[in-house]
Amino acid sequence: MTATSGPGGVIAVDWGTTNRRAYRLDADGRVGDALRDDRGVLTMAADDYPPALAALRERLGDLPVIAAGMIGSTRGWREASYVPAPCGLADLAAAALRLPEARMTIVPGVSVLTERRADVMRGEEIQVLGAMAAGFAPADALFCQPGTHNKWITTADARIVDVATVMTGELFSLLKGHGILAGMLDGAVVDGTAFRDGLARGAGACDLGTALFEVRASVLLGRRASEEAAAYASGVLIGSDVGARAVAGRTVHLLAEGALADLYKVAIETLGGTVVAIDATAGFLGGVHRLRGMLA
Repeated sequence: MTATSGPGGVIAVDWGTTNRRAYRLDADGRVGDALRDDRGVLTMAADDYPPALAALRERLGDLPVIAAGMIGSTRGWREASYVPAPCGLADLAAAALRLPEARMTIVPGVSVLTERRADVMRGEEIQVLGAMAAGFAPADALFCQPGTHNKWITTADARIVDVATVMTGELFSLLKGHGILAGMLDGAVVDGTAFRDGLARGAGACDLGTALFEVRASVLLGRRASEEAAAYASGVLIGSDVGARAVAGRTVHLLAEGALADLYKVAIETLGGTVVAIDATAGFLGGVHRLRGMLA
């Protein structure tokens, strides 16, 4: 038995920094069982992985494992080197790290390195390539994956050709917990006048630092209610992020769900783009299923 073949299917694991999602897939890619927990790589030492895999198999079945995400990073179990863009599923399969003793395959991430910039990602590539393989998105597309580190991914001919990571969520968290805006950003972050005012201010802003200080000044001078500060600041940050992508007249495939995805949808549409929502989990599972056939 190889690390990727086995009766009944495979266990697909999206093993991130703080969370872990695992699914039992049958031979046709259908989900039989699933679990989600907080056993991300930051909670794991190297010796923790073999018993963790044994526990996964006890719950989901004695099957081979295909894992993607931060488990293959320098902070994970075993490092799976980045594959340079342009990169498709076949490229990931060729570079996958096989661990026969663990009956496991770790999917590598994707890197971008040019004279002007560098970027990397792990885990999102499976969602994007899987979404295209499953027919949820065309071969030439722009994807957005909101999160702590928002990803913008450009594809051509069903291959990832560019990645841009934006620390939007992390910046908001840092501003909320530290510095001069700490204590001012505890209000609800929801779509509304304050959020859309922030979008307008942040879109195209070349003075993001100034725009963020205005959050404090506008409250102190009575221009904005204190409970609106968080929504306005979030609008500034998301507006700056989306505005830098020049989305007007373009279709953006949004690989996410929940409150943050809803805010990005508002931002993209406000700035002239069209949003197509895609289930990120379906993309991930479609990518693992297709990848499995290439690894066998």
